[in-house]
Amino acid sequence: DVMRNLRGFLKSALVVRECRTRPDSLIGFAPALINPRGSTTPAFGFPAPTTAREYATTRYSEVAQKETNYFADRTHTCRFAENDVMIMHADTNRGIEVLLNPIYNKGTGFSLAEKERLGIRGLTPPRYFTIEQQCEKIWANLTEKGKTGMFRWRSMQALQDRNETLFYRLLVDHIEELAPVIYTPTVGEACLQYSRLFRRPRGMYFSADDVGHFNAMMYNWKNDVSVIVVTDGSRVLGLGDLGAHGMGISVGKLDLYVAGAGIEPSSVLPCVLDVGTDNEELLTDPYYFGLPQKRIKGDAFMNIVDEFIQAVKNRWPKALVQFEDFSTDHAMPILKRHRENVLCFNDDIQGTAVVVLAGIYGAMAAMGKSPSAIIEQTFVLCGAGSAGMGIANFIHAALVHHGLSPQQAFERFYILDKHGLITSSRELKEGEAGVDDLRPFAESRLDLPDGLKLKEVIEIAKPTALLGASTVNGLFTHEILSRMGKLNNNPIIMPLSNPTSRAECTAEAAANATEGRAIFSAGSPFDDVSKSGVTMVANQGNNFYVFPGLGLGSILVGSDYISDGMLNAAAEAIPKTLNDGAIQRRAIYPRIADIRDVSVKVAAAVMKQAVDEGRENRGGKIAHMISRDGLEGLERYVRSSMYYPEYRPTVFSPGSGRGTL
Repeated sequence: DVMRNLRGFLKSALVVRECRTRPDSLIGFAPALINPRGSTTPAFGFPAPTTAREYATTRYSEVAQKETNYFADRTHTCRFAENDVMIMHADTNRGIEVLLNPIYNKGTGFSLAEKERLGIRGLTPPRYFTIEQQCEKIWANLTEKGKTGMFRWRSMQALQDRNETLFYRLLVDHIEELAPVIYTPTVGEACLQYSRLFRRPRGMYFSADDVGHFNAMMYNWKNDVSVIVVTDGSRVLGLGDLGAHGMGISVGKLDLYVAGAGIEPSSVLPCVLDVGTDNEELLTDPYYFGLPQKRIKGDAFMNIVDEFIQAVKNRWPKALVQFEDFSTDHAMPILKRHRENVLCFNDDIQGTAVVVLAGIYGAMAAMGKSPSAIIEQTFVLCGAGSAGMGIANFIHAALVHHGLSPQQAFERFYILDKHGLITSSRELKEGEAGVDDLRPFAESRLDLPDGLKLKEVIEIAKPTALLGASTVNGLFTHEILSRMGKLNNNPIIMPLSNPTSRAECTAEAAANATEGRAIFSAGSPFDDVSKSGVTMVANQGNNFYVFPGLGLGSILVGSDYISDGMLNAAAEAIPKTLNDGAIQRRAIYPRIADIRDVSVKVAAAVMKQAVDEGRENRGGKIAHMISRDGLEGLERYVRSSMYYPEYRPTVFSPGSGRGTL
C-alpha cells in the first residue's frame, strides 16, 4: 500500500510540474489524478479534476493555480518553454532584494510557492493578482481625465523602475496609445528637462573625458547585447542640441524595439556620446548632468565615434548599432564611414526613407497597382538636406531595383531647395554636407533653368508625387495642391516635415484642394478629412513601422550589413499587412496596434532578401527553412523568437546555494 500510494503521489507530482510549464500539453494525458472519463478517484483525498485545464486552475492546489495562471490563457505565439522560467542572477539575495529589483519584481503577482522559494512571504500583500489585472489597474489610472502626456511618461518610467515585465506588458497591450508617450512627441518634452527628471541610471554614457577607456567600459555592462541605440544628442527631434539629455531618445527607442519586435529587454543597450553641448541654456543649468563644455567637433569628434564603434565590435561583434539624432553634418558621414564596418543603420536617414518608400508602395496598392508601378511615377521633392536626400537616394534605388537604369531613375526627380530647382548649372561646393548625394540628381537635370519656383516646376514636370522635407510651413499652397489634383486622379501628397507647425501643408488643405482624392501622408498627425462625400485618410509615416522588424530580421539572419535590398524588402513588406478594406479607404500604412504583426512581416522579408544576397551567417539554417517552409514558415520562426512580457516562475540559479529548482 505504501509503494502504491508513493507511485500515485509521484504521478501526481509529474502532472503538477507539467501544468506549471504548459497546461495544454496535458490534454489527453490521463494518470490517476486526471481521468478523462470523469472518474474522480482521488490521490490526495479530494475530488480530482477531469481535464488538464481544469487541473491547472483548480483551487485545491495553490501551486498549480498560481504558477500556471502565468500561461493558461495565452493568446500569443511568441516564445514558450525555453523562457518559461526566470532564473535569478546568482548575485541576487532572497528576501526584500527580490522586490527591489525591477527585473524580478512582480508586486502582487508572486505565487505562494515563489514567495516561499524567494523568501518574500509576508513582504507583499496576501492577495494574488494576474498581470492582466495589474495592467487594468494601472491603465485606469493613466487614462483618468485630465492626465497629461508628461504625467503618463513619468508614471511609465516609475513603473519600469519597479516592475520591468509589467511595464512592457502594458506597453504591448496599449502600444497605439503609449507609443506617443514613450517616444515622440512626449519624450521630446521629457528630454528638455531630463537632468531634473533623472531618477535611476539606465544605459551607458561615454563622454569625452572617457576617451581611451571605451573598450574597458563596455565590460561594465554585464549582459549580452543584441541592439544598441546611440546618439550624441546634437539634433533631438527637431528640438536642437540637448547634449546628454539625448539619453531619453535612446531609452525610448529601445523600449519600442522590445514592444514592437520582441527584442529581449536584457539584450538592449541605450547609449549617449557626451561630447559637450552648444546649448547655452544647458551650459548654465546648475543641474545639467552632462559635460558642461562646448561640443567637440571635426576629427576629434569622429575619432570618438570610431572608438565607440570599435569598442562595441570588441565586446559584442554581432550587435546592431542604430545611430539616432546626430546632426545633419555628421549623420551621413558616420553612416558611410561605418556601414561596412559594423551592423548598423541610421534611422533618421534610412528609416525615414524606408517608411516614405513604404508609403509610395502603399499608394500603388491603393491605386490597384503593383509595387513595380513605382517606375511610372515622377517625383518633386522640396528639401535637399540629409533627410530629403536620404529619401531621394532610397527611392532612386527602388526605381533601379524595379527595372530603370540609374540615369533613367535620376531623371524621375525634380529636387528644390530654398533657391528653387537644382539643376546641372547649380554651383555645388565640394566638401559641403550632402553635396555628393545631390550631385547626380542635379547633373541629370539638363533640360531646365536653375532656380525655377515650385509652381513652375509642377507645370513642367507634371509630377504624380509631391514630397516635402523642407520644414517650410504652408509651402504646398492651395494653388499647387489644386494643380496636383488636376494632373492626377489620386495625387500623392507627402508633407513630411515635423512638427506640425513646419508641415508643408495640412490634411485639410490637401483634401480641400483635391476634393478628397489625394493619397495623403504626413510626418505629423492629422485627422481624416471628409470632402464632397469622400473621406481622405490622413496617413502618418512613422519609422516605428520599420526599425523594429528591420533590426530583428538583421539579427536573426546573422547579417553583418544592412543593404539597400534589405531596406527595400522592408518597405515592400509594410503595405502587405493592409487588408482590402484599408486599401479601399486609401490607407497606406497599417495601424500601430498591429505593430508586432508588421514587424514579423518586415523581419521575414529582410531575412529572405539577406539570404538571396548571400548575407546569411547562420550556417544555412534560414535558407533551408525558406526552401522547406516558404515565407510563411519563416514568419512563424520570427514570431516564435519574439519576447512576450509575462510573468514566469522565478527560480535561483543552479549552484547558487540560495534556493532549489
